[in-house]
Amino acid sequence: MSEGRLTRQDRQRIAAGLAEGRSYAEIARRLDRPTSTISREVSRNGGPGDYRPERAHQAAARRARRGAPARSPAAEPRDRKVFEVEQGAVEMVIGMGLPKMMARVLIALWLSEDGRLTAAELSHGLKVSPASISMAVRYLTRQSLIRRERDPRRRRDIYVLDDDTWYHSTVISARQTLTAAETAKAAGEALGLDTPVGRRLARGGAFLERISLDLLASAERWRDLPPGVPDRPG
Repeated sequence: MSEGRLTRQDRQRIAAGLAEGRSYAEIARRLDRPTSTISREVSRNGGPGDYRPERAHQAAARRARRGAPARSPAAEPRDRKVFEVEQGAVEMVIGMGLPKMMARVLIALWLSEDGRLTAAELSHGLKVSPASISMAVRYLTRQSLIRRERDPRRRRDIYVLDDDTWYHSTVISARQTLTAAETAKAAGEALGLDTPVGRRLARGGAFLERISLDLLASAERWRDLPPGVPDRPG
């Protein structure tokens, strides 16, 4: 369906979904529309933080009166595919526990040509404020999902993905779990392994310790895995 077929009620439901913090994909399912239609509608009418249904409806009416600009037949399917890949990736990363804004920034970098974008490019591309980008990249940098480089000539920061992004993130997470395991084991021993609470804490700590050590070993083992390898370890 085209953007011109969205009704005033559709746009009100889009605004309500955005206010509830729902993703484009969720809103699209509620309206029985392609995700790309919702993404395009929101991005051309102020973005998720400034979408106004009545204003968007009036703008669509003006465009309809002027006549829609010619589109390249080959470009539309590709644009739709890019939108769908982007939204699907964002949904996946949110499902893994990353906050929505951080997920959008991370996926924007993953889908960029060389995995390198400035804060200004991220702000413009995602249509969000520089403050939102600053908060997101600070979080992602702390999690080692991205790294920051300085461009001394233009005095600006560039945010970069590299081949070791997931390795570093996995190692940090596993080490945090290992620290929790050591704390639980120590608490169990302090309370006494002959007590129910002590045994429970010690057993939980031992389990977390084993899992985190296995994960660290696996991360080292598969760190240099070449791209496109479909086989799982036997």
